[in-house]
Amino acid sequence: MLHIVIPAGGSGTRLWPLSRASNPKFLHALGGTSATLLQSTVDRLAPVTCPERTYVVTGTAHAAAVARQLPMLAESNILIEPSGKDSCGAIGLAAALIARIDSTALMGAFSADHIVRDNQRFVECVRAAERGARDGRLMVFGITPTHPETGYGYVECAEPVGDGTIRRVTHFKEKPTADVAAEYVRSGRYFWNASMFVWRVDVFLDELRRQQPALHEGLLRIADAWDQPERDAVLDEVWPGLPKISVDFAVMEGAAEAGLVAAVPSDFGWHDVGDFHTLGEVLRQQGDQNTVIGGGEEGTTGKSRVLLQDSERLVVLPQSGRLVASLGVRDLIVVDTPDVLLIADRSRAQEVKSLVGALQSDGGEAFL
Repeated sequence: MLHIVIPAGGSGTRLWPLSRASNPKFLHALGGTSATLLQSTVDRLAPVTCPERTYVVTGTAHAAAVARQLPMLAESNILIEPSGKDSCGAIGLAAALIARIDSTALMGAFSADHIVRDNQRFVECVRAAERGARDGRLMVFGITPTHPETGYGYVECAEPVGDGTIRRVTHFKEKPTADVAAEYVRSGRYFWNASMFVWRVDVFLDELRRQQPALHEGLLRIADAWDQPERDAVLDEVWPGLPKISVDFAVMEGAAEAGLVAAVPSDFGWHDVGDFHTLGEVLRQQGDQNTVIGGGEEGTTGKSRVLLQDSERLVVLPQSGRLVASLGVRDLIVVDTPDVLLIADRSRAQEVKSLVGALQSDGGEAFL
């Protein structure tokens, strides 16, 4: 069975005011069921692992909520970061701890805030990634693009390798412009980068040491002290000085140039719900131009209700207990929480994070 690591961090600023620093998006039920995104992630990985080999890496502020949502996990399987160091700090720490148990163990890293529609196909792709990882490759999941998306990064793939079900990755590409994204899709060589990984921990740690020696050394120092009385002292000494960097930049791009990265072409209905427009598209019911997410929450005035008349392509999240009503409008996002009402044009959904930045610089921390 795989050792599974689930990084659960970030505040989801493009999903503000639903997602807050104290209650980020992975703790919310945004997948169309009563399960939160974190719970759904653990559930779909159950066929390839077990609770004893499942780890969540999260911050101090969210550790208690994670434990409440995942009571099947032992306290020791919730790894607490003193501060956010982006994905390489979280994933690297888990890899270093797993390596102390089994240096050649297979490890998968899967974000806590993604939506997957076809769990059976997802498991099939994970099994294919395992086969590539056993051969010493750092595996990614290349999502077959359904349209020219500018909100995702891409991986460029070359020839098939191994048994032919996986393809060598030549380059990682940043989020493209619309014209470049359209060319990527036409070429057939590019896949969305889902930032999900499977590898042998020794292969990953060797690449981390080669490309990020200071980060590698610091994480191993912390791992060596993890079960010792001096853990907190070592964390306090080492963690603040570690670089804040994503695993893509720190390891995967350089590993691809060295020919060590391969992708599983994947078609399991993956979505990174980074903004309200995307969330509305994912959850929109066939034949209904509007998307109402959640609702029924109790507020000071009773349960939330929604009344939409002559309105098209709205994304509505009623969270305050008030009635949300619209008449003769279209292409809007309406998020109604007890202390913040957000109204935004759907075409500017990715810019919601700019409001968070404005509040941070203008004394509005109480709303974040």
